[in-house]
Amino acid sequence: MSDPTAAPWLSDDETSAWMALTAVLTALPPAIDAQLKRDAGINFFEYTILSSLSQAPGRAVRMGSLAHLAAGSPSRLSHAVSRLEKHGWVARRVSLDATETRCVEAVLTDAGWDAVVAAAPDHVREARRLVFDALTAEQVGQLAKIGRQLLTAAAPHLTACLGDKPAEAC
Repeated sequence: MSDPTAAPWLSDDETSAWMALTAVLTALPPAIDAQLKRDAGINFFEYTILSSLSQAPGRAVRMGSLAHLAAGSPSRLSHAVSRLEKHGWVARRVSLDATETRCVEAVLTDAGWDAVVAAAPDHVREARRLVFDALTAEQVGQLAKIGRQLLTAAAPHLTACLGDKPAEAC
């Protein structure tokens, strides 16, 4: 009988890769968050909400789908949308979906559009500085492929959010 507590330990190469990945996952979010807070007065979660809405048809996304896009719980999303509403950047509206079911959508206002357009250049510069300037073009392609593979393993429901899928597909 095998020991149920025995783990298939990582090889030295796997351990090195795991340590590098966890270090990036630990260091990158606060660096991005700090830049957005400093330059735009919002955190990365709020920026992700605004950005997702800016790319959606009609600048509107159902709250449930938006929670998936922003990688947050419905409760966290609701609190963040409330903060964004106070700025006048997002509004909520009740609508009917294709099956005539009531749903609540978050809608990006014109002021919200202006805010995300203003925040985007500094955010992109920081993403370039922290990630893309450190990689070759070949590594960028590898990063995209690896990222999709890891996302498929960890959260397959979010893979639809990558690429050209409409926000409601997420």
